[in-house]
Amino acid sequence: MLDSAADFEERRMIRAALRDLLKKKREKREKERGVRRQDLNKGGTGGAVSIGRASMNQPPSTNKSAGQPSSSTPMSRTAGRTGPAAVSTQKCFSAEPPNAKNVKQMLLDWCRAKTEPYEGVEIQNFSSSWKDGIAFCALVHRFFPDAFEYSTLNPYKPRDNFELAFSTAERLAGCPPLLDADDLVRMKEPDWKCVYTYIQEFYRCLVEKGLVKTKQRP
Repeated sequence: MLDSAADFEERRMIRAALRDLLKKKREKREKERGVRRQDLNKGGTGGAVSIGRASMNQPPSTNKSAGQPSSSTPMSRTAGRTGPAAVSTQKCFSAEPPNAKNVKQMLLDWCRAKTEPYEGVEIQNFSSSWKDGIAFCALVHRFFPDAFEYSTLNPYKPRDNFELAFSTAERLAGCPPLLDADDLVRMKEPDWKCVYTYIQEFYRCLVEKGLVKTKQRP
């Protein structure tokens, strides 16, 4: 249109008309965006995601204005969804051990079986069952029966029992002294994570020395 207009004044008028047209289009787009924002605030379909994020701390509700169940609840947002996020969540849950008897329980059962013949030892967990040091001594004595006389041990001397068990395990099995006798006697009950870690290390050392077959590994 501008090319066909030879007169300068005519070109100027055409440019002014084009600018006015562009201005009206921008105003129309701004008005449409304002309508969409109002729909979002009213809980329309377009606001499902933002409402759902805030719904974790709110009770479920029904979007009566839209005539459909509200998507504000986490369940309504994820139900039937097959996108990448949903697949990733399913993989996380499926990666959990299917068997409740995990490595920790198997190791506890192994300790219980090895110390069963010993008087004064009843292993039920990795904490209170080891607090007087007798269980440590019994487990070490089971594999090194000539290292010390088990019948002479005193459950009322836990520090002596800890030191005897740890030093014997280090000397004969090569198990590093991960636990400290003084720290253990100051505790009402040993930290089960520390005891569990030490027993795992002792077991590994026994396997390396051939005293425990790998098929017995918990």
